Amino acid sequence: MCRSIKVLRRAGEVVTPEELDAAALQFVRKISGTRKPSKVNQAAFDRGVREVSEASRKLLESMDTRPAKPRSISPATI
Repeated sequence: MCRSIKVLRRAGEVVTPEELDAAALQFVRKISGTRKPSKVNQAAFDRGVREVSEASRKLLESMDTRPAKPRSISPATI
């Protein structure tokens, strides 16, 4: 669906509030099907951007940022 949305966070990197807001705006534009909502829909559009940004911030804050442990190979898979 959103092939042009870039990865915001890699291990050890911090995402800025501006990057979160920009990604949220891009997502809301994509799912709403409009780049610029009508005056009637502007409040709902802006609320959607704020809520997506906040949900994204909470997600990133709750994720474990430690590197994954290497998987060991069991003798049965060799």
